[in-house]
Amino acid sequence: MTTPPQKSTGFSLKDQLFNEDRVQYLASCFSAADPSFDASGFVAATMFRLQPLGLKERIVHIASTLENYLAADYKVAAKQMVQALPPPLDPTKRDDDFGDFIFAPLGEYVVRNGLEKRHLALSLRTLKAITQRFSMEDAIRAFLNTHPSATLSTLEKWSTDRNYHVRRLVSEGTRPRLPWSGRLSLDTATAIPLLNTLHTDPTRYVTRSVSNHLNDIAKTHPDLVLDTLKQWRQLAQQDPSELQWMCKHALRTLVKQGHRGALALLGFQPNPKVTVSDFRIHTAEVRPGQTIEFSFEVSGLQNEPLLIDYVIDFVKANGTRSPKVHKLKQLRVRKGETITIKKRHPLRDGATTYTLYPGVHHVTLQINGNPFGTESFQLLQRNF
Repeated sequence: MTTPPQKSTGFSLKDQLFNEDRVQYLASCFSAADPSFDASGFVAATMFRLQPLGLKERIVHIASTLENYLAADYKVAAKQMVQALPPPLDPTKRDDDFGDFIFAPLGEYVVRNGLEKRHLALSLRTLKAITQRFSMEDAIRAFLNTHPSATLSTLEKWSTDRNYHVRRLVSEGTRPRLPWSGRLSLDTATAIPLLNTLHTDPTRYVTRSVSNHLNDIAKTHPDLVLDTLKQWRQLAQQDPSELQWMCKHALRTLVKQGHRGALALLGFQPNPKVTVSDFRIHTAEVRPGQTIEFSFEVSGLQNEPLLIDYVIDFVKANGTRSPKVHKLKQLRVRKGETITIKKRHPLRDGATTYTLYPGVHHVTLQINGNPFGTESFQLLQRNF
């Protein structure tokens, strides 16, 4: 499921998304559609065990609790869920309209109770209805793994659905490395025909998903991604500026790796004719929470576009180093021109995605995927 990690500043994502108010709202949806629904009982039973659970555990818990308050017959329960849904998300929006997380347990309910072949058509229809209120990208994967042919056939129809949330589900649900979700048993290239249809979509919410999907594929099959993007350019069925944005977004991992084919497709020469001088780190010693500062000059030997990144080799707990690429600047340099570039990089203490360890760290400039000098700084122990 595509969600940000919980932050370490006292903010609790799980408590924001799944709390008593949200559970009461879900119960009110069911009781509004069916006055006989025991809303107070459902809320009490859900909240009794909710607090110690993690985010995904809460989704499972709410779904399992709901099983005691909906009809025992799955066909009837599926109808109850659809009838309880609020109106679909605003169809006039074009991006970043993920929906309400409180409906995620409904997808879990469908997986838990409707995965058998005899329920397949009903379950897919139900997921299609729910995804217009909250993305069912996680739930659909269980059906792709269990009933691949039939589910793919349905997704092919959905790829031209009038609702862009349904179309996005086709791409997002088949992503090889969908965050917060299990892996698919499908071959990586299986969804390419679906992406061929979706790449012409007029909605950025869909094309971003297609680009993220290709970025996933690029981590194991870069040539397949490059060939696909080249084919889309030849077809010229998408707005050129949108397709260029999609290419940049889809190739971002390969670009960070300095992949020559990816750089060439985006118009960057793999061996730029530039010189780098006066590369200096102005903060030789820093502590966690402080900022490193560095600067350098780039001189062009010819007119060409440049993609400038910097790589920090972070010290790990065992003393080895782990490189992380950071975007810096994209520009066009003219022959004989010298450009001065300065950068400040905060070393955030207590981040959830990495831990800072003391030691010598290296910073390497990377231009069009090639290294252009390395300097170092000393990360000291944090102040207690």
